[in-house]
Amino acid sequence: MKLLEGKTAIITGGSRGIGKGIVETFARHGANVAFTYNSSNEAAEAVAAEAGKEGVKIVAYKSNAANFDESQELATKVLEDFGSIDILINNAGITKDNLLMRISEEDFDAVIEVNLKSVFNMTKAVQRTMLKQRHGSIINMSSVVGLKGNAGQTNYAASKAGIIGFTKSVALELGSRNIRCNAIAPGFIETEMTSKLDEVMVQSWRDAIPLKRGGSPEDIANACVFLASNLSSYVTGQVLNVDGGMLT
Repeated sequence: MKLLEGKTAIITGGSRGIGKGIVETFARHGANVAFTYNSSNEAAEAVAAEAGKEGVKIVAYKSNAANFDESQELATKVLEDFGSIDILINNAGITKDNLLMRISEEDFDAVIEVNLKSVFNMTKAVQRTMLKQRHGSIINMSSVVGLKGNAGQTNYAASKAGIIGFTKSVALELGSRNIRCNAIAPGFIETEMTSKLDEVMVQSWRDAIPLKRGGSPEDIANACVFLASNLSSYVTGQVLNVDGGMLT
């Protein structure tokens, strides 16, 4: 059953990790997907080619979601290319971890700009189209760290907590126009980045999770499918923890 057939989604940061998983899963569910990337043209083209095998339209756009003007231009271009914008996944994000006494102002500002301001930029960019359509689903990628904090991640935790407040406010503002806004709070998700970490440390993280495993990008993508589809038509302003019970 294809839950997103005929819908158009914008996914920021879609060339690797969780974003790549969302692009591929959305394609399998029949969505046409516009996704953004910042660095590797080759990686983006490979994701687009693979997801396109599902028989849907997949286009990669080199665009920086942390830049307000680029976000506006992207939304305009996607609307021209696809004809509608039904779903927005604000997934772009970075980390620059350090203890508060050592973190620089530049690293704090960079994480807030990429993780939090990008959510404002892209939501603002698609808002007018969704208002005209009188429907839309906006899904913002937060984190369990935004709910509980974490030593050495003051910038990251602040950005992810800010996303939750932003999500709930947008849900209140746009709900009367049938536009829903929800957040997902991933726990420990195993990606290409985590595969480079010390295996003993990674296993200790797995052992501390009630389900005794790390999550996969597909776990997050499946939650996005639910929140993007009509299955969640009466769900807005919520934070869905996808963390294997980490915060239980």
